[in-house]
Amino acid sequence: MAFKEFVLSNNQTIKIYKRRKSRSLRLSVSATGAIRVTIPLWASYKAGIDFAHSKQNWIDKHRTPTQYLKDNQSIGKAHHLVFVPKAAAKKPTTRIKENLIVVTYPEHMSPEDEAIQTVAFSACKKALKLQAEKLLPQRLDALAGQYDFTYKSVSVRQLKSRWGSCDQHAHITLNIFLMQLPWHLIDYVLVHELTHTQILRHGPDFWKVFEQKIPDAKKLRKEIRTHQPVFNSTEN
Repeated sequence: MAFKEFVLSNNQTIKIYKRRKSRSLRLSVSATGAIRVTIPLWASYKAGIDFAHSKQNWIDKHRTPTQYLKDNQSIGKAHHLVFVPKAAAKKPTTRIKENLIVVTYPEHMSPEDEAIQTVAFSACKKALKLQAEKLLPQRLDALAGQYDFTYKSVSVRQLKSRWGSCDQHAHITLNIFLMQLPWHLIDYVLVHELTHTQILRHGPDFWKVFEQKIPDAKKLRKEIRTHQPVFNSTEN
């Protein structure tokens, strides 16, 4: 897919794509942190650059530090990522086979190329979701029984910034990226959301009940703030 690359005044690199069917300027940030601007065929590249400058606050909000997935990297609790170059490959492809996430790509490419990283991220998120759907509801149910909580339902999906949520109807949603955390922090999040089934808003009453269940909650709260919902090395 043809594009031109430019460097903004703040040293951020953007790729500008001209599209015949585009009728307006569009901006996106990929999972790898790449900034992409799509403009109509008739628009100038300067218009694309100016558009990116005007949306700098949005870019800063949505862009995470560039993170490259690497060969033999642990993904969650059960999978490993493997990059396999093949002479016959025409484009990057992925498959999840038992505990392996296999990314196959043409030999002339590098695993750090955006196209390869993009499909790898997608496959890794799929693997995390499989893990989360299998392990998190079981663990939540066990903790609910242990601490005498009840909840209506539980679902798992990718959340942008939160590890979990609980609504007024006791429906709990858990972030698939919890699988990247060590188990003691996963339990911290699960009990936190279970506590919300009794006390929805944070306040003295909430923290009193929560800290009765998790005595070292203050320490764990500081620890979990050092983590983000991204792919990195996992403590099992």
